[in-house]
Amino acid sequence: MRPKFFESLFWALLFLSLSGPEALAQKNVPPAPPFEGWLQELKTEAQGRGISSQTINRALGKVKRIPRVLELDRRQPEFTQTFWTYMGRAVNDARIKKGKALLVKHKKLLDKIYKKYGVPPRFLVSFWGLESNFGQYTGTFPVVAALVTLAHDRRRPSFFREQLLAVLKLIDQGDIAFGTKASWAGAMGNHQFIPTTYRDFAVDSNGDGKRDLWGTLPDIFASASNYLKGAGWDKDRTWGREVKLPAKFAYALSGLKVKKSLAEWQKLGVRRINGKNLPEVAIEASIVLPAGYQGPAFLVYKNYSTIMIWNRSILYALAVGHLADRFVGLPSIKAKKPKNERPLSRLDITDIQRILTANGYDAGGADGIVGSKTRSALKSFQKAAGLPADGYPSMGVLERLRGIVK
Repeated sequence: MRPKFFESLFWALLFLSLSGPEALAQKNVPPAPPFEGWLQELKTEAQGRGISSQTINRALGKVKRIPRVLELDRRQPEFTQTFWTYMGRAVNDARIKKGKALLVKHKKLLDKIYKKYGVPPRFLVSFWGLESNFGQYTGTFPVVAALVTLAHDRRRPSFFREQLLAVLKLIDQGDIAFGTKASWAGAMGNHQFIPTTYRDFAVDSNGDGKRDLWGTLPDIFASASNYLKGAGWDKDRTWGREVKLPAKFAYALSGLKVKKSLAEWQKLGVRRINGKNLPEVAIEASIVLPAGYQGPAFLVYKNYSTIMIWNRSILYALAVGHLADRFVGLPSIKAKKPKNERPLSRLDITDIQRILTANGYDAGGADGIVGSKTRSALKSFQKAAGLPADGYPSMGVLERLRGIVK
């Protein structure tokens, strides 16, 4: 990959790891420095980066912090979102219908972009639908003021300062306007690029001298494709498929850390959801169980991991892939939603982590967030307890853990 991609990927992953729920567990944030002095230092740095005085003065001359941005940044949901709730909202009939219509409407342009970058149209439209509901929601906060607020705050000042300087550069070179609106965290356009991703991967596809990710579809589709291509999209493969697992499947083999060839999964009894053999293709795949061993199972390929470079959520990546499939007539998920599904609260997750840690399983802390360490610790506990080792934090697992507390 190009060095530029690694740089942008660093910032993107930092954003995803620090602006999501993980960051909400951070406490004891130091007070921000006096605003006027801080702002003057920022202006000096911007000048040093070659941004014109005219842009600096117009963008920052009367800028004010936005208290609502900090409120949203610190917001912590009470309950986790289950697989079924997430997919029900992300992949619904209205979105499927609209996506199908847009694929037909923009077929000529999408096919042209596909030939150049190798990302199939259905995936571009799927990202489009999930990021902004096909351009309907691209943000309501002034991007400069939002990023000034976050850069001045002391939780992630370095990350958001870099995003702010990138936005000023984009304004200075004419890519975006002074009054551009974005999400509270500074994500912009139809595909919600953070500023450094916009800077490094946005494309002027129609040759008008401007990289417009709001109103110019050639730029919008080409930019998303350029990013995915840089992330390693495999033009010859799909993302994955729902599969049927054998009755005695070793659930400890689930998770993205375990990769096996399709032939190896076939020998272990994994089959297509209709019971037929897996494709005879020499590629590696992993088994993902987003709702635990009692929910659906997915065999996911390299492009699934590429989707997770865009957004590290396993649920988001499944939604992108499944929505793209539904656009082209593939069936809905065959597994059935449980009748009495109960999401765990943040306090429930914290309890799981605390008890695991107290019993010698490294859950990575007790922050109420299910990350890779928590899932790994859960697997180890489940295996030792004779439970299906799926790494899924269910109410049953929580009750079992509470039962061992002395």
